[in-house]
Amino acid sequence: MDESENGLIGEFLEGTGDSFEKVNRFMELMTRYDCAIREVRTKFEVLNEELSYKTSRNPIESITSRVKRPMSIVGKLKRLQKPLTVESISENLNDVAGIRVICSFIDDIYKVADMLARQDDITVVQIKDYIRKPKPNGYRSYHMIVEIPVFFSEGKRMMRVEIQLRTVAMDFWASLEHQMKYKKESADRPDIAAELKSCAETIAATDARMLGIRKRIESLEKETEEGKDALEGSVKLFRL
Repeated sequence: MDESENGLIGEFLEGTGDSFEKVNRFMELMTRYDCAIREVRTKFEVLNEELSYKTSRNPIESITSRVKRPMSIVGKLKRLQKPLTVESISENLNDVAGIRVICSFIDDIYKVADMLARQDDITVVQIKDYIRKPKPNGYRSYHMIVEIPVFFSEGKRMMRVEIQLRTVAMDFWASLEHQMKYKKESADRPDIAAELKSCAETIAATDARMLGIRKRIESLEKETEEGKDALEGSVKLFRL
């Protein structure tokens, strides 16, 4: 964190008072969010390892994470018209700690999300399924807000983490759309918005086709294995 962000915390959080104390309390909270990310990230890594062993492929392509920067936190509290205090951050913001999980196929998203939700130390606070119900601009992703216990020296803390699960194609579209939507030239251009939405629909259709192809290949592999088993059984009977 640079000096300008330190100053921002001292200026806005809790109004007047000891700026050094405010910064310390803020940094302690951010450390807790960082630890919560590690806990959830490890869970996804374990699931990916297990499913790789059971299915001979990795359902998760990559995992990235971040803790919101101070300026983004203050900006969001202001937009929500919430108090600018350290306590207000954990009470009013669900996306300070964020994890993005990129999956190979659409069904991998639901499988991995369900496996995480069923773990007994995970509490699902909110789910927004923008895959089945995309945003008007075409955005697709599966969002979860979860609470997880994190154990610190002074005891257990329940921490919230936002999780976004997408396919590679969804992430590609979202990344480019995010870059372009803040450009002044495209701010109020319905033709550009329509083109972006059309691209999102094309990508969604490609995701569905790729899933269909994978299932066909798996079906063929199953038929081949069943054929081999039947042949081996016939050979054993013949020898008898």
